[in-house]
Amino acid sequence: MIRDLPVDLRPRERMVYAGSGALSTAELLAIILRMGGRGENVLRMAERLLSQFGGLPGLAQASHDELCLVHGIGEAKATQIKAALELGRRLLATSPHERPQVRSPADVANLLMLEMSLLEQEHLRAVLLDTKNVVIRVVNVYAGNLNTAVVRVGEVFREAIRANCASIIVVHNHPSGDPTPSPEDVRVTEQLVEAGRLLDIDVLDHLVIGRNRYVSLKERGLGFR
Repeated sequence: MIRDLPVDLRPRERMVYAGSGALSTAELLAIILRMGGRGENVLRMAERLLSQFGGLPGLAQASHDELCLVHGIGEAKATQIKAALELGRRLLATSPHERPQVRSPADVANLLMLEMSLLEQEHLRAVLLDTKNVVIRVVNVYAGNLNTAVVRVGEVFREAIRANCASIIVVHNHPSGDPTPSPEDVRVTEQLVEAGRLLDIDVLDHLVIGRNRYVSLKERGLGFR
């Protein structure tokens, strides 16, 4: 258990006197795990887990069953890990600023990238904006493989019309981690931009999110005329 570690190495005690920001990712994970295994203290177990899954992003993408297969990690520890990660995801989704203002593609990427880069399926979201480019809300539109046959323009704009918003920014992720826009992404963008003109709702941009990277189709001149 954590109490078996030397006092100056105990993550709980360090959190109390130094604050959570001073702890490493392994130390924070050790607090969640609580106990190590035979011949391995909890801090070493946390370090092994992070190394095996490639850090927090890999750990977040791992399924409950995959975690249970790891030596020393049973149902209880796997559940604790997934619960902690889900709390972090929900906190991120609420955003530290209730209504941030969008001034650049990076603002949208910062709002959504940490969460969307971990999704195992493609998701398409619409960021609804008012006349000052302040975020009204972010709505989920689709989950699954996205193409022109699947994406219905009316679905993308439905909540935008209800919210009487001035503009939207469309965002979707590439689970492969490569944010390079596909020809299908460009075709979808063209359809949405044209529909936005007819509905008097500007489509300001379409972002594709990968692993810690994103691409703005507007900046690249793809799908926008």
